[in-house]
Amino acid sequence: MSVPSPRAARLAASHLRAVEPAAGDFGAPTPALITRACDGDVGAWAHLYQLCYPAVFRQLRYYTGDTGVAEELAQEAFAQAMASRERFDPARSFQGWLHGVALNVVRKYWRRQRNTSAAHARLEAMGRSCPPAGVGPDDAHLQRERSRVLYAVLAELPERLREAFLVRELQGLPSEEAAALLGISTGNLHVRVCRARAQIHAELRRLGWLPGGEP
Repeated sequence: MSVPSPRAARLAASHLRAVEPAAGDFGAPTPALITRACDGDVGAWAHLYQLCYPAVFRQLRYYTGDTGVAEELAQEAFAQAMASRERFDPARSFQGWLHGVALNVVRKYWRRQRNTSAAHARLEAMGRSCPPAGVGPDDAHLQRERSRVLYAVLAELPERLREAFLVRELQGLPSEEAAALLGISTGNLHVRVCRARAQIHAELRRLGWLPGGEP
């Protein structure tokens, strides 16, 4: 069966969430379901969407820090997966392949962010509005501000460092799984995570969110 155009796949994916699976259907997709989906069965794709969407959404939420953006990118990821389903290797894990598709989608998102002044402006504004040290860490508003500052700082990291930090530290993938997702060795992953952490800490100190920053 022919592969749909990206636009057609995106339109189809936009309707998948409305298809409710039968009770008890949640779980890992079966090889038979994956085969039917890759053969172009839209009903099978709808079922895969229901099974895999929560994990893909969580992954993208970790990567972006924004629920709305994560929802949009999840739709895009499933549309891309549907359009490129003939590239899926049945010898591989379908979930692993799908998470790889989602990673490519979020890479494009981060690149678009870096190509605008939005991240820079947001980062500067957060730096100016940083609360004084000693404010109670349990304050809900403060926690939200910290999260926004962190993601603004992440937006300024080199892509290879940002991705390593996101998949290992924020998403919490095991080292072997994170390294496989990024296509690097576990040793390289460790180096990138350490460098990312150092740069993040330095910027957070500069902004006044960690002790030792500039006045």
